[in-house]
Amino acid sequence: MPSIELHIENGVARITLNRPDTFNSFNREMALLLQKTLDECNTNDEVRTIMLIGNGKAFCAGQDLKEVTSPELNPGFRKILEEHYNPIISRIRTIEKPIVAAVNGVAAGAGANIALACDIVVASEGASFIQAFSKIGLVPDSAGTFFLPRLIGFQKASALMMLGDKVSAKEAEQLGMIYKVFETETFGVEVTKLVSKLAQMPTKALGLTKRLLNQSLVNTLDEQLAIESDLQIESAESEDYAEGVNAFIEKRKPIFKGK
Repeated sequence: MPSIELHIENGVARITLNRPDTFNSFNREMALLLQKTLDECNTNDEVRTIMLIGNGKAFCAGQDLKEVTSPELNPGFRKILEEHYNPIISRIRTIEKPIVAAVNGVAAGAGANIALACDIVVASEGASFIQAFSKIGLVPDSAGTFFLPRLIGFQKASALMMLGDKVSAKEAEQLGMIYKVFETETFGVEVTKLVSKLAQMPTKALGLTKRLLNQSLVNTLDEQLAIESDLQIESAESEDYAEGVNAFIEKRKPIFKGK
């Protein structure tokens, strides 16, 4: 079975991390295949939104430690970061389509940080998030030190990364780490509703919103105001804007095409 599965239907690309026997931990083959799959979703006009989910009990347990402790298989940490995780994070942030992490179980180490890099993170009530790096003498990677302090504040992020505490889905929601928690029994249905809604929205405007949010992490106020003006003009030239205005005037539901 492939370590990454892709299913596209009704504008939604469902990407499944598919190494359930290892709690969907990453090896080189899986990391490279995820990059390729994200590239396919980026260039496929039929895809309006992307969802990441894990097969089995876990979302993703991070790096497969058997790979890094194997003399034959170990690519080395520099290659793992520069060729595996960093390109994944870059793709998640630069693909101008909404990406939803549907955290169905434990998300640990790089698995947690890949989830937190997504545009919207939802979790099953039984899921958890762990900055597991300190437990084995490593530092956080996969942009964890970039996103987590911005999501929950410096002090909380520092403590979670140093202590390696497990954060329940409900606590993650309360901290502002994730968007929403769904009951385990209804998780699949609720996630489907969410991504289906996103797939019917004005994809171009959502992509430009994502670009603005990315820029807000580094821009001054004046720089952000300037790029907001530029991208608002660009979005106002889209087919979806024209459709949205016409639908409002005609008092009907808009039919967006993502253009």
